[in-house]
Amino acid sequence: MLRKILCTLTPALLASGLAQASDYPLKPVPYYKVDISSDDFWRPRMETQRKTLVPWAFDRTQSGVDHLQAAADHLQGKKSKEEHRMHRFIDSDLYKVMEGAAYLLQLERDPELEAKMDKIIEVIGSAQEEDGYLYPSHTTGVGNETGMMGNTKYSYVVHSHELYNMGHLYEAAVAYYETTGKDALLKIAEKNAQHINKVFFEGGDEKYNGGKAINQAPGHQEPELALVKLHRVTGKQLYLDMARKFLEIRGITYVPDGDGVMSPTYAQQHKPVLEQSEAVGHAVRATYLYSAMADVGALTGKQDYSDALDRIWANITDTRMHITGGLGAVHGIEGFGPQYVLPNAHAFNETCAAVGNVFFNYRMFLLQRDAKYVDVAEVALLNNVLASVSLEGNKFFYVNPLDADGKYPFNHGTAGRAPWFGTACCPSNMARLIPQVPGMIYSTEDANLYVALYATSSTDLQVDGHKVTISQQTQYPNEGHIALTVSPQAAADFALHLRIPTWAQGEKFVPGDLYDFIDASEDQWSVTINGEAHQIEGLNKGFAVIQRTWQPGDKVELQLPMSVRVNGSHEEVEDNVDRIALTRGPLVMCAEGIDNDGATQRFFFGQTPDTSAATTQTAETEFGSFQQATITADSITADGATASDQPLVLTPYYAWNNRDFGSMTVWFPTKPEMAIFDPHALPKESVFTEITASHTGEEDTVTAIGDGEVDKYSSGNKISRWSSRGQPGKEQWVIGRFAETRSIRSVGVFFMDRWQGDVRFPKEWKLEIEQNGQWQPFELYTTDQYDTRANQFNVVHPAAPTECDAIRIQMTPREETAVGILEVQVQFEE
Repeated sequence: MLRKILCTLTPALLASGLAQASDYPLKPVPYYKVDISSDDFWRPRMETQRKTLVPWAFDRTQSGVDHLQAAADHLQGKKSKEEHRMHRFIDSDLYKVMEGAAYLLQLERDPELEAKMDKIIEVIGSAQEEDGYLYPSHTTGVGNETGMMGNTKYSYVVHSHELYNMGHLYEAAVAYYETTGKDALLKIAEKNAQHINKVFFEGGDEKYNGGKAINQAPGHQEPELALVKLHRVTGKQLYLDMARKFLEIRGITYVPDGDGVMSPTYAQQHKPVLEQSEAVGHAVRATYLYSAMADVGALTGKQDYSDALDRIWANITDTRMHITGGLGAVHGIEGFGPQYVLPNAHAFNETCAAVGNVFFNYRMFLLQRDAKYVDVAEVALLNNVLASVSLEGNKFFYVNPLDADGKYPFNHGTAGRAPWFGTACCPSNMARLIPQVPGMIYSTEDANLYVALYATSSTDLQVDGHKVTISQQTQYPNEGHIALTVSPQAAADFALHLRIPTWAQGEKFVPGDLYDFIDASEDQWSVTINGEAHQIEGLNKGFAVIQRTWQPGDKVELQLPMSVRVNGSHEEVEDNVDRIALTRGPLVMCAEGIDNDGATQRFFFGQTPDTSAATTQTAETEFGSFQQATITADSITADGATASDQPLVLTPYYAWNNRDFGSMTVWFPTKPEMAIFDPHALPKESVFTEITASHTGEEDTVTAIGDGEVDKYSSGNKISRWSSRGQPGKEQWVIGRFAETRSIRSVGVFFMDRWQGDVRFPKEWKLEIEQNGQWQPFELYTTDQYDTRANQFNVVHPAAPTECDAIRIQMTPREETAVGILEVQVQFEE
C-alpha cells in the first residue's frame, strides 16, 4: 500500500505550483514496479546484491558510521578531537550503500536491514550541527589541520568533498523515503540543503566566509543531480534552483589555476558548462556533471543544456570511449586524456566513471528518445560496470584494463579484484546502480510505449490512458530471442517502440566513430506479430516502431543476431593499430589464460577470422555461469614458430578474473611479430638471462626484478613485482644470472614496502656472488652498507674489482611479513 501512496503522491507534488512544467518527455516505469523475479541474468545479481554485496559493503563502511559517531559524540561533549581520525569522503561511501539498500528494500522488505538503516540514520542526525552543517572532520576540528579539507568550513570546496558527501546523502534520503515513507533522513537532507543554500547563495551567517555568500560550485559534482531528486520528491522549487545555480556558476565564479588536480579542466571548471564541447578532466566528476545538466535542462526547458550535451556526447563516443564503455583512460587524474588516447593494459577506466556513463546516457535517452544513448549505456553496463564486481559479489575492480598479464598490479596494488579500497566509491556505487536497472527497461510518452532494455520482466502501466500489461521472456544478453506479450485491458491504439541496438544493425558495435565491424554478416534482426512476419519500414531513432490496434494477449517476437563479430578501431587509436576485438551481441569478448592453456597474448589473427563457425558453451562456476564462444586463431609457440587453427575460447569481459589471476586480452594483434608467447619473460635488454627465487607469491613474478620497470614509490602498486607472499617470516633469496662473466661496478635493489601491509622492507639483507660455481660473500666498499631506504634503489659497490657469473640477494624478513623487490639494477665495468 505504501508504494502506491508514494507513486501517487510524488506526481501530485510535482503538479503543484512549486514544480516546473517541463520535464523529460519520456516517463520511465520505476524500478519497483517492474518484476524481474524470473530473469536468469539480472535477478541472480539482485540476490547477490541483497545477500552478499550490501551486507559486505555495510561491514566495510562501518568506519563511515564511526566517523559520524565521532562528530555526534563531539557535539555532545563526550570525546576530544584527538580520538577522531579525519577523512574527507568516507561517509559518502556509507551513503551510497544506504541508497543501494533502500532500492533492495523496494524489491523485498527486510526488517533487519531496515532496522540497521534506522540506527545509522540516528547517528547521522546526531552528527549534524544545529544549523544543518554535516561534515565530521570539521565538526570535531581534525579537518582544520590539513590542506585537503581547508582550515575552516567550506574554505576548500574544490577538494574538501563537503558538498559531494551531501549529494550522496540526499540520494540515500530520497531512496529510503520512497521505499519506506520514513522521513528522518529526508529531514536531515533538507535541513542541510537549506543550510547550503543560505551559505552559498544568500550569505548572512558570519560563521561562514565572513557572512558573504560563497558562490562556488562543488569541486566534485554530485550535489547538482541529487538536488534535482530532492526537488522531485518534495516538490520544492528551491532545490531545483540550487542545482541550476551550481551549474551556472561553474567555471565563472571560481577557476583553479594549477596542474593535475588543480587544473581548470580537472573538475570541468575551465569554461561555463553551456560553452563546453569536449570531455575533459576527471571522468566521474564529468559524467555526474553531464547527468545534472540533462536533469536541469529537462526541468527548466532550457535548450542550451541539450546543445552542450550533444557536443560533449559526440566527443566522447567519437574520440574518448573504450569499446567496453569505459571512460577516463588516463591514470593520475583518473580521467579523459587527449583524443584517441585509449590504452589497453594501462587503461584506467574507473568503475564509477562507467556508472556515470550509464546515468548520463540514460538521461539523454529520456530527453532525446534516441536509442543510441541506451546503446552506449547498455555497453557500459554489461561490460565495464558488471566486470567491476565478482560473481560472488565481494571483490571489486576500481580500474578496468583491456589487457592483463596476470601479474601487473593494475587494480590499486593487485592483479585482480580486491575485497575493498581505501577510496571505496566503486563498490558502493555498484550497490546503488544494479537495483535501479529494472527502472530502465520501460518508458512511455503519450501513445508510445518504449522497450529500451531486454530482460525477462513484466509491468503494468498506462499508455495514453489505457491500462497495459507488458511482459518479456528472454535469455538476453546471452541469446537474441525476445518474446513480448502486450495486453491492454481492452483494444487500444498506440505505438510499441523496440530498440534495435547499433550492433544488431550490422555496421558497428557501439555508436560513434571509434569502432566498426570489419567482417561481413548476413544475420539480420526480425520481428513477428502473433506468429506472422512483420516488416518494419526503417528505424525511428534506433527503434522499430509498431503502430497498431493492440488486443489483449498480442505476441511480439524480436530476434536479434548474436553472432561473434570482428571489430576494428579508429586509425588514430595507436594502441589498437593492427589489432581486432571480438564482440557477441552487446558483450565484449575476451580471452583468458585459464581457458587457453597459457598466456592469451600469444594469439593473433593473420587474417580476419571467419566467426560463422563459432560455437558457444556455458561455463559454470560456484557463483554463477556465463556463456563462452570458441573460434580459431593463430598463435606463436615457445620457439617463435607460428601455429594455425588453434582453438581460442572467448569469455564475456564482465566475467573475467572470476576463476584465476591469469592473463586476459580484448584487442588481438593481426601480425605474428606483435604476439608475445610469455609476457613475463625477461626482455632482451635485461642484464639477466635467468632469475630464480626461493619462493614467489601467487600474484607476483620473479622476472619483474629484471624487466626494467621502475616506479617512484616502494608500494609496488603500479608495476610488476616479486614478493615472498605466502611465506611470511621465512628467509628468502633471489638469484640473477648473467649471460657471461662480468665485472660488477654496482648493484641497486629497489625493495617493495607496504606500510602496515603484508610486504615490508627486510630486517636485513646481503649480497653474494657466484664465481666458478661457488657462492662467495660480496665484499662491500668501505663506506657502503645494506640500507633499506624507501622509494629508491639501495646501492652497494664492491671493495675491489669483482667478476662473477651471478648475484644472490639474501633477505631476512621482519616477523610475520614477506619481503619483495620491484627492480634490481646492475652496472658493469666496461
